[in-house]
Amino acid sequence: MSDGDTASLNWYEATRVASPARPRLNFDADVDVCVVGGGLAGLTVAREVARRGWSVAVLEADRIASAASGRNTGFVLPGFGAHIEDIVERVGLDHAKQLWALSEQGLDYVRATVAEAELPGVDPVPGWLHVSKTDNDREVRAEIERLRWIGADVEFWPAARVRGELDNPRYFNAAHFRRAFHIHPLNYALGLAALAEQAGARIFEETPALEIDPAGVRKRIATPGGRVRAAHVVLAGNVQLGELMPRLAATLLPITTFVMVSEPLGPQLDDVIRWRGAVSDTNRADNHYRIVGGNRLQWSGRMRAWEADPRRIGRGLVNDIRRNFPALGEVEVAHLWRGTLGRTVHRMPQIGEIERGLWVASGFGGHGLNTTAMGGDLVARGIVENDQTWRLFAPYELVWAGGRLGRAVAQGIYWGTRPADRFAQALARRNERARARKAAKLAGRATAVQ
Repeated sequence: MSDGDTASLNWYEATRVASPARPRLNFDADVDVCVVGGGLAGLTVAREVARRGWSVAVLEADRIASAASGRNTGFVLPGFGAHIEDIVERVGLDHAKQLWALSEQGLDYVRATVAEAELPGVDPVPGWLHVSKTDNDREVRAEIERLRWIGADVEFWPAARVRGELDNPRYFNAAHFRRAFHIHPLNYALGLAALAEQAGARIFEETPALEIDPAGVRKRIATPGGRVRAAHVVLAGNVQLGELMPRLAATLLPITTFVMVSEPLGPQLDDVIRWRGAVSDTNRADNHYRIVGGNRLQWSGRMRAWEADPRRIGRGLVNDIRRNFPALGEVEVAHLWRGTLGRTVHRMPQIGEIERGLWVASGFGGHGLNTTAMGGDLVARGIVENDQTWRLFAPYELVWAGGRLGRAVAQGIYWGTRPADRFAQALARRNERARARKAAKLAGRATAVQ
């Protein structure tokens, strides 16, 4: 089943705002900047270039945000896919602080764009809880202190507070990121496209870039119906660039995750999941969820290194919900789809000029909603204003992702770590029950003595 086949099952498509169909390119065009890819990164580049008075054309092989930009979980989070300790180890503390600040700027860009333009149907909801399934208060507090030192706005939630919001005895403490939020990503992308066009950008759908000649001052991009000449070309097509730029696409590991939205749930939803922000209870691809449509549960997970049929994954997602929230009762799937993101080996985005006049904005991994905004803005500033801030990402060069072997290794790591995680979680719950029995026994003895 292709992504096109699953579009009818996509909750975002079912609840999208009205938007016009854009034409195919059927003539030769001459612009300052040509953006290849009509996802969030490409649309941000187009908007920011056009706002600065330069001419820009966007070439999208399908429809706007038809790939990961319009199919993700909708979580707008600070940070990057790479762990903050790995970033500090690679680039140093001061450099890491600058990178974190840029990630926060990306988050602010999305929030400001939605609010100032009053984008319809985006519906931002504040807060993100990163929940632990093991009783590790000391480790989580230490992690939060490190994040605060870097510049994050994050607070510690003890198990009692977490369970007061999420009725799950498997849950212990959590890190609450107060400035994070979640949105309808497709409606945000459609709104961003409209803003880019208002600023003067031209967007062409169903217009794949077939060939790029990057030589010379004016680059040439061939499409089925016409050619584009531009001083600058921005490659923002992520894993979809395989045939056009195979060497660049080879630096990305395609990771497919699956998302479902339930049928409307009864009053038990409010009793079981009182928190209305976003929730993640793992560092991996499983169990990222939120409430949408007032009384539906959106749940994502079950990573694959290939494009598996979503219908084969849906049962596993429902089982994950039942395991965590049995009190919800029967959960029926109303919408089910997949999305494929591009993850770099170092888990940091690819941002900057790779050849004179040839730019990349890609590899945003699992933090795309903030980093596409930040990366798109940095590239636009680099092109029009010669701003060099994008060079902060220079330590994260293009690295081959390993091809089929890389995919197999990634899948093996994902499958191999799940049993160890579940063992640690079961041990934490057993220890908690043992402490509770011991406390009850001591309380009983104290009562008898009195």
